[in-house]
Amino acid sequence: MTSPTRVLVIDDEPAIFRFLKPALEANDYEAVGAGTAAEGLRRIAGDAPDVVVLDLGLPDMDGKEVIARVREWSDVPIIVLSARDREAEKIAALDLGADDFVNKPFGMGEFMARLRTALRHRMQRKGETPVLSVGGLEIDIPRRRVTLQGADVSATPKEFDLLAFLASHAGKVVTHKQILTAVWGAAHENDTQYLRVYVGQLRQKIEPNPSDPRFLLTEPGIGYRLIDTV
Repeated sequence: MTSPTRVLVIDDEPAIFRFLKPALEANDYEAVGAGTAAEGLRRIAGDAPDVVVLDLGLPDMDGKEVIARVREWSDVPIIVLSARDREAEKIAALDLGADDFVNKPFGMGEFMARLRTALRHRMQRKGETPVLSVGGLEIDIPRRRVTLQGADVSATPKEFDLLAFLASHAGKVVTHKQILTAVWGAAHENDTQYLRVYVGQLRQKIEPNPSDPRFLLTEPGIGYRLIDTV
């Protein structure tokens, strides 16, 4: 069963979340709320939302600082939702890494269209695709399915999250900290031994010869690389 796309709404106005939640759920999204920047950052790190809707006027931190912090370790799409309509605010938010900007008040049709576009761009960014296929290994991220030479690979939810994160950065070196923060949350950013255990488990399932991996490669002292060509 495919997991629903998770939308994290970071806004200190409860009415905004009450307005968005039923519309998102009616379109088969899972809606999660956070009322402060601190809570929002914790949820981004720990819950791995598929897209973030962010208010700039939060009580504990300016939304632009939230964007800057998130972009240090995550490429999750960020749609800024704010009453600040000055062009300089929009440019600053976009320059910091926001994917789009929607002004309050807003129409639900426009908002949903921006949401779909941000999700689509994430898949297309830097040549990424929803399905990675290399050397008989296929990772279908939307369907949460892994196959090797056409046969299903049984991966636990966390193993799949790890593999999907690596697949979304296929061909690139990803550091231990980036992986641990994205998959397990910021509290685990130094648990490299924990990560090694999961990498070992994955190699047993996807590698023809786990002791001589051809798909999931180690970059000594740095992290891992999931290859995109053979």
